[in-house]
Amino acid sequence: MTRLYGSRGWIALAAFSAALLIVVPLLALAVPAGNPFHLSEYWVSLAGKFLCYAIVAVAMDLVWGYAGILSLGHGLFFALGGYAMGMYLMRQIGLDGVYHRPLPDFMVFLDWKAYPWYWSFTEHFLYAAALVVLVPGLLAFVFGWFAFRSRIKGVYFSIITQALTYAAMLLFFRNETGFGGNNGFTDFKRILGFPIATLDMRVVLYALSAAALLGTLLLGRWLVTSKFGRVLAAIRDAEQRVMFCGYDTEHYKLFVWTLSAVLCGIAGALYVPQVGIINPSEMSPANSIEVAIWVAVGGRGTLAGAVIGAALVNGAKSFFTQEFPDIWLYFLGLLFILVTLFMPRGVMGLLGRRKTA
Repeated sequence: MTRLYGSRGWIALAAFSAALLIVVPLLALAVPAGNPFHLSEYWVSLAGKFLCYAIVAVAMDLVWGYAGILSLGHGLFFALGGYAMGMYLMRQIGLDGVYHRPLPDFMVFLDWKAYPWYWSFTEHFLYAAALVVLVPGLLAFVFGWFAFRSRIKGVYFSIITQALTYAAMLLFFRNETGFGGNNGFTDFKRILGFPIATLDMRVVLYALSAAALLGTLLLGRWLVTSKFGRVLAAIRDAEQRVMFCGYDTEHYKLFVWTLSAVLCGIAGALYVPQVGIINPSEMSPANSIEVAIWVAVGGRGTLAGAVIGAALVNGAKSFFTQEFPDIWLYFLGLLFILVTLFMPRGVMGLLGRRKTA
């Protein structure tokens, strides 16, 4: 256990865990609504959304920061996990939709008579949970197997991943695919028989997201401090030398690539019931580029930096989209430029320099 973190690291992680799993739920459930310290449903859901983004950032850091694989398509895996959970949530609406029919409203509007075959069994939570893991994982495995065997790397790999997510976005925009087209899935009512639009359920979903983030951090830390992680770092720095030493670099990259996709799928599944919607815009290449910005801002190859970067960028984004809705993208671009020029190792690199000063 001590090789994962030092004493200071475990103390920091314990404090972070207490803040996420104890302080926030208490402020939401135990503090009265009129109290200035009370957290409303909006703030709990917003915090849960940021936690899901942080999971995606850590997943990206595993492949980019430690294996040197820059993906510009991680938004696809995030969205696929969200759609898998969204299918289950749509089935839970039952007859409470606008048309009071057993099919989702968008299928009734399009005059569909029955669910497509790939919607089979999605009314079962465990099946949907399996899809959350399997669909992004299998897609990443197949794509990575062909890409890594073909020795595709660097900017070429990044462009192909971006093309993949863009193609998927165009596919999901089509009404005939059976995923709601442009509107996607929304108007969720229940999960496991419990109403979603309550403060108690919001806190439960938030707590699950917090636990998933902590688990992702521990898993990531265990991987990067193991022999596997040292080989990954060597592949990032000098893959040819690692191959000459007898290591099959394809297997290492394929494993961490697939694991990263699965983590994104889990984050997407937790994100959808808290936000209340999933549509093809989540697959936008711009969203995947934002994930890379989160990691760069926080500090690539640090894990904790990915969490910090996701929180900082999304917090700034929430502020600027409210205060400056027409020019917030310029602020985001300026932030990335400033970090690239003055903090090439991100926030964590800046903190490290201050410690040594």
